[in-house]
Amino acid sequence: MLKIGLTGGIGSGKSTVAKVFEILGIPVYYADEAARRLMNEDEQLREQIIQHFGSSSYKNNQLDRPYIASQVFNNKEKLELMNSLVHPATIRDGEKWMQQQTSPYAIKEAAIIFESGTQDSLDYIIGVSAPTALRLLRAMKRDGSTREQVLARMSKQIQEPIKMRLCDFVIFNDDQRAVIPQVMELHEKLMKLARTK
Repeated sequence: MLKIGLTGGIGSGKSTVAKVFEILGIPVYYADEAARRLMNEDEQLREQIIQHFGSSSYKNNQLDRPYIASQVFNNKEKLELMNSLVHPATIRDGEKWMQQQTSPYAIKEAAIIFESGTQDSLDYIIGVSAPTALRLLRAMKRDGSTREQVLARMSKQIQEPIKMRLCDFVIFNDDQRAVIPQVMELHEKLMKLARTK
């Protein structure tokens, strides 16, 4: 089975592309959703978060998101610390999930495949590309964020042109080219590659 990464900058439309692959019967692991789940369910991770961020990190046995946000927002060291706890747990969970899949290929959808160094555990990586202005609009609309907040988050990711050059395949989600035919074509390619592996 081929292990495929799916990445792109904030607002590029990774999740939209991932849903099309799911309709084609391909299982998708969503790293962000998994990270949120693991912060509540992974005992080791919970203990580490409490150890570093205090007992206020959890309320009614659930992660207190506003409290955590107040701790890491505008604090680079604390944000890096939180990421250093959450990323390894998510990577372990993703690898375990991959081993359970039986399809010709499976996809791991994550914004920070290259930033977290997980590209080496994947056979191919698909990038989802969209112009910065469009990504800004999408992210502001989706999250109710300000332009400045989105730009701050974008600045923490590898610049899109560099990220796309690192990918094996690129899907353009620029409102000019239809996404579904691009996904269908890539699906056929990946099915062929999986058969020859």
